[in-house]
Amino acid sequence: MRHKRRGRRLGRNSSHRKALIRNMASSLFLTERGDEAYEFLFQADNTTPIQPPKVKGRIVTTLEKAKEIRAFVEKCITIAKNAVPSIVEADGLMTSAERGSEEWKKWREGDGWQKWSAANLPALTARRRLIALLCNKEAVDVLLDTIGPRFTDRPGGYTRVLRLAERRLGDAGQKAVFELVGKHDRVTVESAAPAFEEDAVATAE
Repeated sequence: MRHKRRGRRLGRNSSHRKALIRNMASSLFLTERGDEAYEFLFQADNTTPIQPPKVKGRIVTTLEKAKEIRAFVEKCITIAKNAVPSIVEADGLMTSAERGSEEWKKWREGDGWQKWSAANLPALTARRRLIALLCNKEAVDVLLDTIGPRFTDRPGGYTRVLRLAERRLGDAGQKAVFELVGKHDRVTVESAAPAFEEDAVATAE
């Protein structure tokens, strides 16, 4: 009996399961990269280029895996979202001088760097937490630069799980789409009431 053992095992031991969750979350975040990031990426044969994803912010996996990684992904997005005000404040205090120049050295030795360092501290803490969770610096960069600012006005519920009709080839596992909300939402349009000739005449009179 699994007393107080929450979550799915997914047919793996603890370390394998944690690595699976980290890798799938990183894969979801990395789909938000720009197309220029795939310019010099190749398959294992070093000749076949890796194509950008057709739909950004979406991966296809099994239903059980999608439900299991959902809490982990939303925790990462919340950490990134809470760091956005600190990043914006630190960017406003950062100097535009080139690193190593006399103007930059003057800013570095004065109060400007102290203010920037204090403002950047929450963002630095968030970055370190995300690196410890994801173990992927590129995914953390995408999370802090692109995904976090997108959800600043959203209190939660950053992802959705949609079942697919087709089953996985081999074991007929239930497939599902795991994606970020906000980009592929359904737009409902209210239908206008039909206009009749009697209404038009009454309006004209």
